[in-house]
Amino acid sequence: MDNLTHSLVGLAAAKAGLEKLSPGATVLCVLAANSPDADIVTLVGGRWTYLQNHRGITHSIVGTIALALALPLVFHGCAWLIARLRKRKPVTRLRGLMIASIVVTATHPLLDWTNNYGVRFLLPWNARWFYGDLVFIMDPVFWLVLGGAVFLVAARTRMRLAVWIALAVIPSLLVFFGPAGRGGLVNALPLRIIWITALVGLVILHRWQVGPRWGAKIPRVALMIMVVYVAGLFAVHALALRRLSTVAAELTRTTNEHPLAMAAMPTLANPLRWICIVETETSAYRFELRLGEGEAKPAHLVRYQKPDASSSPAVAHAEADYRAQVFLGFARFPVLQVADPNCTTQTLVQFADLRYTEPGSNGTFSLEVPVECGVTNETAK
Repeated sequence: MDNLTHSLVGLAAAKAGLEKLSPGATVLCVLAANSPDADIVTLVGGRWTYLQNHRGITHSIVGTIALALALPLVFHGCAWLIARLRKRKPVTRLRGLMIASIVVTATHPLLDWTNNYGVRFLLPWNARWFYGDLVFIMDPVFWLVLGGAVFLVAARTRMRLAVWIALAVIPSLLVFFGPAGRGGLVNALPLRIIWITALVGLVILHRWQVGPRWGAKIPRVALMIMVVYVAGLFAVHALALRRLSTVAAELTRTTNEHPLAMAAMPTLANPLRWICIVETETSAYRFELRLGEGEAKPAHLVRYQKPDASSSPAVAHAEADYRAQVFLGFARFPVLQVADPNCTTQTLVQFADLRYTEPGSNGTFSLEVPVECGVTNETAK
């Protein structure tokens, strides 16, 4: 999930009652909610180092526990040191900070598991990826429900109100000016109407002083709503998988293939539209399924034939490249194609992860490895 969502979860948990455990617990909850993303430091090693380590050990069970215990110790230690320098008595309570940190830190890998990027829970012993495929990597419903709840209970001064208005601008820009069409917002008008209506409703509730009257009940209800929301997506995802199984059988019936793996993955702000992938022994299919349209045919269907690495020296050489090894270790549905297979001067082996893109495109989830013709000819001999 995006870090705005993680931060709002931490704030909502604090305002729901965790902030009472110790002074400074609210700040700690926000830090704890984002702490597993400390792996961003691996960006200094470059794109492929980051791809290899992101959602790795810091998102595992072991790493999450370590962060949940270490963060309050550091936080409490810093507070104690500052208090000593100012010749005051420390006010933070380590036990309360520890409880808040454990609860909130655990939400991070769980939320990340719900999308299709995946999490490696079992590191360092097992590098297997786990995928929930329930929630898109950023979801306006989380922003609206959790952000609205925290806004009502926290924006009690003009300064805080101004900060919350500024924060609301960021997701609003995405809702109104974000990418549309395939891979982005589809049928964006209903979402924009709901968004405007909700913002107006929140302003009215704020003017009615609902936050001070109801207090912690508001974020508690918001967190319960999000649990119900994810449970609802789980049910819809089950329907999508059932429909996907039928479509996969139809796609492979005439080609004498057998589905080996398949996935139905969520799209932005549309629980009835799913990106589906079916992998067989010889090929991979990617298409869209739209629930609620009866037996509608899959849309935007593409099929990629798997090349035989043993008969393609260029593929074998490209797969030995460090970048390709990192990419293939991350990719859930890797596909590739060879540009200029006759190799007049240079061959490009194009890798892609069908979850996000297709061969020949640019971006984090694709890779082009150039292979000189002399290398492929020598390998072929």
